[in-house]
Amino acid sequence: MKWTDVTAIAEALYDKYPDIDPAGIRFTDLHNWIVDLEDFDDDHKRGGEKVLEAIQQAWIDEAQ
Repeated sequence: MKWTDVTAIAEALYDKYPDIDPAGIRFTDLHNWIVDLEDFDDDHKRGGEKVLEAIQQAWIDEAQ
């Protein structure tokens, strides 16, 4: 997965952390969880705030 795979990342996070409320996550934690995903393979420094916001929103949508 790359940073641009917003939906796939959100689905992977939902599967890995089913009991977490994505609305209350700090971006530092979210970033760390993303780069720790088994299928994630992108430059860790490219995950800026806008990308993290999009992933967080996709995760919120996935959880509903």
